[in-house]
Amino acid sequence: MNWKNYIVSDDNVLAGKPVIAGTRISIEFIIDRLASGWSEEDLLENYPRLKKEHLQAVFAYIRECLKDGLISDFSHHTSS
Repeated sequence: MNWKNYIVSDDNVLAGKPVIAGTRISIEFIIDRLASGWSEEDLLENYPRLKKEHLQAVFAYIRECLKDGLISDFSHHTSS
């Protein structure tokens, strides 16, 4: 899955946030919905322009961000 075929960033669309190509649906919005308990099916039903491939691209994008360190791991603090 090459997420770059599905996710774009344009300074003129949502202030440059990554979005699904051809839409104004941001990756942040999709992740927020999933974190709030929505299922993939809920997203696909409520946003008919979204396809399963788009959601797979979102997961591939997040995976790459994690691998590249763009999303930090939790800081480990030791207590005294």
